[in-house]
Amino acid sequence: MDGAPSRVLHIRKLPGEVTETEVIALGLPFGKVTNILMLKGKNQAFLELATEEAAITMVNYYSAVTPHLRNQPIYIQYSNHKELKTDNTLNQRAQAVLQAVTAVQATNAPISGTTVSESAVTPAQSPVLRIIIDNMYYPVTLDVLHQIFSKFGAVLKIITFTKNNQFQALLQFGDPVNAQQAKLALDGQNIYNACCTLRIDFSKLVNLNVKYNNDKSRDYTRPDLPSGDGQPALDPAIAAAFAKETSLLGLPVAAVPGALSPLAIPNAAAAAAAAAAGRVGMPGVSTGGNTVLLVSNLNEEMVTPQSLFTLFGVYGDVQRVKILYNKKDSALIQMADGNQSQLAMSHLNGQKMYGKIIRVTLSKHQTVQLPREGLDDQGLTKDFGNSPLHRFKKPGSKNFQNIFPPSATLHLSNIPPSVAEEDLRTLFANTGGTVKAFKFFQRDHKMALLQMSTVEEAIQALIDLHNYNLGENHHLRVSFSKSTI
Repeated sequence: MDGAPSRVLHIRKLPGEVTETEVIALGLPFGKVTNILMLKGKNQAFLELATEEAAITMVNYYSAVTPHLRNQPIYIQYSNHKELKTDNTLNQRAQAVLQAVTAVQATNAPISGTTVSESAVTPAQSPVLRIIIDNMYYPVTLDVLHQIFSKFGAVLKIITFTKNNQFQALLQFGDPVNAQQAKLALDGQNIYNACCTLRIDFSKLVNLNVKYNNDKSRDYTRPDLPSGDGQPALDPAIAAAFAKETSLLGLPVAAVPGALSPLAIPNAAAAAAAAAAGRVGMPGVSTGGNTVLLVSNLNEEMVTPQSLFTLFGVYGDVQRVKILYNKKDSALIQMADGNQSQLAMSHLNGQKMYGKIIRVTLSKHQTVQLPREGLDDQGLTKDFGNSPLHRFKKPGSKNFQNIFPPSATLHLSNIPPSVAEEDLRTLFANTGGTVKAFKFFQRDHKMALLQMSTVEEAIQALIDLHNYNLGENHHLRVSFSKSTI
């Protein structure tokens, strides 16, 4: 970075139509913004922070992460000025915006005054939006939300989770004005054609406390946060405040047994899955994406291509699996499309398989290569392209609506009439876990729910017993259930 540190920052290459609010939002995560001067004609601005430390933190952060406004990269450096002297009459509008933003920050509550917005003067709201996604046929990831909402200003933090079987998110802007503009523009819109409808409200929370940067939560102002092994990222105070503001029916937060998190969702994500890839309804969000996943921290003594095929097959049609020859605790898994890989990643990252917490990320590879003809790779690579066990081959299959995060309760189907509860309890106990509860469906004895004592035991049982031959030409079907017995 050029120049000696100063609490005044010089910002260049701003898009022509950018507003004071958007520039101020760049500085807010780092501390109080005390002044701003926009040089519209030059596409530049000066931003003054309350302390030199705050300015140094901001410059260091943005040297690691290129800042963008309106999808355009901008440049930030220290100014030669040690403070900004601005003519208040010329700079009235910027000062009004600054005062409004500062008032919201200082009281950390909606202010009774007014903020300057682009079109009209409106009462300030919280900078945090609560987003519920209805009719969720495709997975909606944190990155998709960030991409959509960033068009309205700097997104500071996002937390996603599932409550009452609905995918929800809390998203914090740098500025309440941006939150308001995003709500006006996006409430009721579909992310993808005819599905994934956004329902947006202001949250009563004015600040989110994010503990982990992973695929469930992220604080964009703190790239140094740990990834937290896939634990949900809501701290108890936020969970309690959130429970109060949620009028949806359902158990109170504390009353759900066996929960790993304040929100009682073992893996805080229950996207309802990728149907046949639809055309995109919202600009800039594609249903494509990388189909290959990199899975690491596997138990190399136990893992096989078949076990990975079975587990990842819950979330999509696995085409190929390759356990890496020189690093047998890692594998590449190719899914049928990008939605399926996102879905598998959001559900399986941080879960336990064969006693180890696995990591699932997108791979830089576009396909999984098969070994050359005649080369024996010890069975580490398998092509499952023509497998009869793919769950999502039929368009509109019921399986699309029954995709849930790994849970201790399993849904069993295709049970022949001769097989009794005792037989199934014994079969599942033999996978090394404890069967805690069992219940046949009332109307249909071909289906049942079976509860193991932990999610890890249920994952193991699903790997071992999905497609198990129960006789009479009945192969058992096993998936995760959202119910408890």
